[in-house]
Amino acid sequence: MADYQTPEDLKSIPAFVVLAPVEANAFLAFNHAVERKDGLIPPKYRELISLAVALTTQCAYCLDVHTAQAAKAGATREEVAEASLIAAAVRAGGTLGHALLAQRLFARHKEAG
Repeated sequence: MADYQTPEDLKSIPAFVVLAPVEANAFLAFNHAVERKDGLIPPKYRELISLAVALTTQCAYCLDVHTAQAAKAGATREEVAEASLIAAAVRAGGTLGHALLAQRLFARHKEAG
């Protein structure tokens, strides 16, 4: 299972696009738009945001791509570390938020019998 995910998989994207061209091209156009260099958010910050999201979604391919692009955009190891810990804290906060929801739902179900 060591080769379950491999960077080589990214080379199969063109063949994948052929399988569902309308949807895939729409996705790629959207992805290209958010990765643009002329937006209000500079490329380095876009990549740090992308990296933080990739850490939260646990997408190994996204981690690979956005770590490389963050480095290319001038991010430092320290910035990557901070972005990683911010993502971890936000993810933990989401767990706490859902825990509060679970407590409310539990009470509702308990009352309903």
